[in-house]
Amino acid sequence: MVDFHWNLRGTCYLLGDDVPHADGVIPQRFIIDRETDPDVLKHHLFELTDPGFASRCKPGDIIVAGRNFGVGQKSTGYIAMRALGLGVICESMPTQGYRGAIYAGLRVLAHCQGVTSMCSNGDDIEVNFSSGSFTNHTRGLTTNWRPMPQSLQDLVAKGGGEAWLSAWWAETTSSLDVPLSAKPEALP
Repeated sequence: MVDFHWNLRGTCYLLGDDVPHADGVIPQRFIIDRETDPDVLKHHLFELTDPGFASRCKPGDIIVAGRNFGVGQKSTGYIAMRALGLGVICESMPTQGYRGAIYAGLRVLAHCQGVTSMCSNGDDIEVNFSSGSFTNHTRGLTTNWRPMPQSLQDLVAKGGGEAWLSAWWAETTSSLDVPLSAKPEALP
């Protein structure tokens, strides 16, 4: 896994509207198999829509998409994006997709109307997911969108839902003076 930063600067990978999660973002076979290993998934990101994407992208690159990005209910592709150190900025995405991206620990800004008209594939862009600032260095454009909600930033910064829960559990149990193997009646 790559180091976490709120500010990403990299290559724009521009997608259109209505990109499905299954067979658009990640091949459906990984969803059906319930694969969650980032080392397996990252090699297959956009495999059917942009062959070779996983070998061309680098940490800090940003997926820019139109409306309804990642239509479908699984988050397998977002796990791969997180593992590759990518971010996503889009005009809209379904609620379940947004929840899946956040749970996977992916930096994402949704509801960025007009973002697809502000960049082209290959542009040098920069996004601060914490503040909502967007800069297209290639075109000299800057704007601000609604940032990732503060209430979700800790979850994403820790690496997603499972990592956040592990950190929370470690903090909670470290403050107890009771061994984890204690019987419930021995708890304070």
